[in-house]
Amino acid sequence: MTYNTLQLASEGGLATITLNRPEKRNAISFELIDDLLRALDEVAKSEAIVLILTGAGKAFCSGLDLENLKSLIGRSPQQNLEDSETMVRLFRALYEFPKVTIAAVNGAAIAGGTGLALLCDFTLAVPEVKFGYTEVRIGFVPAIVSTFLLRQVGEKQARDLLLTGRVFGTDEAARMGLVSEIVPPENLMTRARELAALLMENSAASLRATKQLLTDHARAEINAQIGAAVRQNAAIRTTADFREGITSFLEKRKPVWTGK
Repeated sequence: MTYNTLQLASEGGLATITLNRPEKRNAISFELIDDLLRALDEVAKSEAIVLILTGAGKAFCSGLDLENLKSLIGRSPQQNLEDSETMVRLFRALYEFPKVTIAAVNGAAIAGGTGLALLCDFTLAVPEVKFGYTEVRIGFVPAIVSTFLLRQVGEKQARDLLLTGRVFGTDEAARMGLVSEIVPPENLMTRARELAALLMENSAASLRATKQLLTDHARAEINAQIGAAVRQNAAIRTTADFREGITSFLEKRKPVWTGK
């Protein structure tokens, strides 16, 4: 299978997906979402036991692609719902992935990039990484990622990160339990492969069963929350503040909010 926005490599029981848009800081485009969903499906059906997810260049994933961001203004309600449902499929595909996942976060992971980095079973990050659920700063609602973040850090910390939209570093992410290990840049992929090798010493059947158990525990709660999240994600796109947030971001100016 061929991919335009990522690279997929396999060696023994280890598969590695590398987001490969370094000139765009591996920003999430509609094409990347499609490629990533197909690559995850390919790895899920393969003999791989562990998956490493990383980024090419200086960033892991800088959030939504600017051209795709611009195109969101003026989309129909049905298109907005479909976009939201697509993001749900991506995040759930990673969160519920049947193989063990390791994010090797080599640089900035913002908005959707934070979601991808922190939904993996293990998150290794270099000291310089910046994370952030920055959606409210440009008129979005972090509806879908909030479903998963609440399970990871609890309500008080989730409110802080989601309502402020602030950027936070690797040290703070590690203190909250979002980052498993902080690794020097030159050792990141070596350490990810070492962890993968340790995991592959275990029974592949046991790993699959354990991941299935964890997924089953979470499914009912996620199912109950995700429908509302999709609707809220789509609804915010009809507001004046959303249009102003996107426009001001693209024009690199401070937004003028109306609350409408």
